[in-house]
Amino acid sequence: MVIQFAYCLSSVFGQELLIREFSFHQLNANLLWPGTFAFAEFLAQDRSLLEGRRCIELGSGTGALAIYLRKSYCLDITTSDYDDQEIEENIAHNCKANGITPVLPHIRHVKQYPNLVKTLSYLLKYYKPKDNKAVSLMVVHRPNKYYEAGFRLPWPAFLMSWRRRIGKDDESLFFTGCERAGLEVEHIGSRVYCIKPGHGTALETK
Repeated sequence: MVIQFAYCLSSVFGQELLIREFSFHQLNANLLWPGTFAFAEFLAQDRSLLEGRRCIELGSGTGALAIYLRKSYCLDITTSDYDDQEIEENIAHNCKANGITPVLPHIRHVKQYPNLVKTLSYLLKYYKPKDNKAVSLMVVHRPNKYYEAGFRLPWPAFLMSWRRRIGKDDESLFFTGCERAGLEVEHIGSRVYCIKPGHGTALETK
């Protein structure tokens, strides 16, 4: 069964997206979760630092956040989620429903915490800029109400919005896994975390 809704991500954005949801999906990628709205609002606090970034979103679900960022900022963004055809097809459907053609590029992967840590570690540690342009793995911002003045987001970096109904044990498993993999985790406000390679790895900042 398929349910289709039109969502306005926020009155701040003033943009309506048509997003198709499924009534059920075994991998929980069928719904537009409340955290998407909060993360979109967080990212919108600094539009200028989105410019020039190439991004991959890990765990795109319906694709709503990536679609919003592409339409609002012309962001070069790739979606990704579990290795599941239904998820990929629904993201493509939502892209077309919102006038994004060709659809956003998509990568299938296994999004379980140990594997996600390995994915982040590989992407962050072995990233090499193309044509001397740094790539961010998620979106960026400058000092505002959420974090202290002087905060600088490394290139590359991964931003994660942790607004999920999961237990403390699962949360600890992920963040502990990041630290064991040599990644640094910094809370930068509103339950958004910046994950970057640990000390000793050269990074660019903006």
